[in-house]
Amino acid sequence: MSDTELDAGLFEEPEDFRPPPPESHFDEYERLNNKGTIRLKLVGKSPLWGHLLWNAGKYTANYLDEHAEELVKGKKVLELGAAGALPSLVCGVNGASKVISTDYPDPDLMSHIQYNIDHCEGFPEGTVVKAQGYIWGNDVNALCYDDKEEGDLPTEVKEEDKFDLIILSDLVFNHTEHLKLLKTCRDSLKSTGVGLVVFSPHRPHLLENDLEFFETCEQFDFKAEKIACVNWKPMFEEDEATAEIRSRVYCFKIHPQWK
Repeated sequence: MSDTELDAGLFEEPEDFRPPPPESHFDEYERLNNKGTIRLKLVGKSPLWGHLLWNAGKYTANYLDEHAEELVKGKKVLELGAAGALPSLVCGVNGASKVISTDYPDPDLMSHIQYNIDHCEGFPEGTVVKAQGYIWGNDVNALCYDDKEEGDLPTEVKEEDKFDLIILSDLVFNHTEHLKLLKTCRDSLKSTGVGLVVFSPHRPHLLENDLEFFETCEQFDFKAEKIACVNWKPMFEEDEATAEIRSRVYCFKIHPQWK
């Protein structure tokens, strides 16, 4: 055996050396008032937590279903950090004019969002729902002008081309990303629009850091309005001493203060 053949065999990994990535799985969301079921394909595992259907996502979907006439119907909607994209799909079936469902541009995450869009039934004629990779804090022109090629994007976003509703479901636990999230909202939301921010405290000892998001929003000319705080069953059975905090689902709106 030559040295070359020996080296090649020495550094080859057996086929079963690395375990395969977790397979995709499905979850179902039952819409309120017997409106039907939305089936979601979720990634098998994600460091970005996109492999779970969180309480905040379900609460957001419920809220959008209940307030569709006010917030969704005929509106242009952006979802940040969509994961399985449940709120985006609920906006679609409730007749939004356009929904741009975004998450970190990881191919696995984005392919699952696209699958859920392609397999969701009930989008009215004329409603457009799209998946798009996006990193928080970056330029928003491609989000607002999703129908244009990169070379044709305008240098500035016109007010009428911005979004009426921006959804942030279970994102504020990313404390280092608050400024980037708010910059994206400031750059892409109409002055007459609203941001819907829903979250659960996954790390109870850092709840104050979660809530700092709503103080920081003032730096970007937003006013926070607390809509509700409800208690649902915690996602995980952990320390009983923190169960009440982990069971909370907070819902806020952030309102533009500029004209």
